[in-house]
Amino acid sequence: MKISTLSIGDELICGQVTDTNAGTIASLLLVEGVRVQRHITVGDNEPDIIGALSELGRVSDAVIVTGGLGPTADDVTSLAAARATGRRLVINEDARAHVRRMSGKLNNLIVSPLNDKQAMIPAKSALIPNPTGTACGFQLMQNGCHMFFMPGVPSEMIVMLRETVLPFILERVPLKRVIRSISLNLFGPCEAEVDELLRGIAQPEQGLTLGICVTFPWMKVTLRSEADNADAVAGLLQPAAETVRERLKEYCFSTGDVSMDDTVAELFLTSSLTLSLAESCSGGLIAKRITDVPGSSRYFSEGAVTYSNEAKIRLLGVPAELLNTHGAVSSECASAMAEGIRLASGSNLGLAVTGIAGPDGGSEEKPVGTVFISLAAPDGCRTKRFRFGGSRDEVRTLTAWTAIDWLRRYLLKQDILFNVNN
Repeated sequence: MKISTLSIGDELICGQVTDTNAGTIASLLLVEGVRVQRHITVGDNEPDIIGALSELGRVSDAVIVTGGLGPTADDVTSLAAARATGRRLVINEDARAHVRRMSGKLNNLIVSPLNDKQAMIPAKSALIPNPTGTACGFQLMQNGCHMFFMPGVPSEMIVMLRETVLPFILERVPLKRVIRSISLNLFGPCEAEVDELLRGIAQPEQGLTLGICVTFPWMKVTLRSEADNADAVAGLLQPAAETVRERLKEYCFSTGDVSMDDTVAELFLTSSLTLSLAESCSGGLIAKRITDVPGSSRYFSEGAVTYSNEAKIRLLGVPAELLNTHGAVSSECASAMAEGIRLASGSNLGLAVTGIAGPDGGSEEKPVGTVFISLAAPDGCRTKRFRFGGSRDEVRTLTAWTAIDWLRRYLLKQDILFNVNN
């Protein structure tokens, strides 16, 4: 079955809202062994909607449409669907009753005549129930193509998709393939390096593909296997995933939807170690990420944002002479900050960052993007100089990611990867 999706809304094509519906639909279908063939996005413009429906209807067995079923004047999807399929737009009494019932549940007791707009659907259409919102969807057939129309609100759409649209489609797919995927998350290398490391793993002729998706500052490598049965899929996917892990080695920090922060949290919880932070150029960003994870109070003791030299001296015990001689952005200062916060807090680990995030403040010796990261532990202090590129926000983001990755590597006993005292 050839399936297409159509997303409707000015907010989508203007960039005000990110379209998550298309991805949700595609991923849920893929799990069931059905692929989306193409996707179109148009604004709340009747001719554009009619054109998109006509185009997709010619090449698809099913079109799943989201958006434009609201009560306001710019919601024109129902009218466009009627005109595209040569139908009249009529009041559906079941839909009207639903609007009134849902309006009462939502404490909107005054039902405006404008709400009847949501009860107007193309003639000879079947309703798609909406258990959580006022706008029912509808389904119609045009020239052999099944068309499904649902609201653009993701929370409403996904319920309607699962309960009505997916069962309808899957009943009519004669032969579904088994499609499974494994995603591995990595941090550190560039895209070209990852591509080279993973060369030769994909076997598209056998149904095994590999994709690299860059989401600054980390990457996701996705292996996807497709076959007639689950055993054949597993036979392709599992060995390939092990090969990817072996080649990526220390770069891979998790699989699936597990974040770097969650990974580090789990390592701390199993290690019984405690942590304190001393941040300068990152301005508390590392502490925020650490404490965003529930349960972080079990291992995170405290954090100090010591932006000024005076704060570094007063709170961390960094010697004034050290700052005068080497400067705040230096290996010596970073090490003193890490040791200082570890001593002051009594934590097992003290992590410190200091640098020049920009856009000003750099010099020939220490250009913008120069950052020193230091990790003080019972077995010594590791400090390294980095040069991060990009905007101020990007430098700060890379600083936080790299610092947290240091914690991950330390907790995994990968000390040798730090290139100590560079």
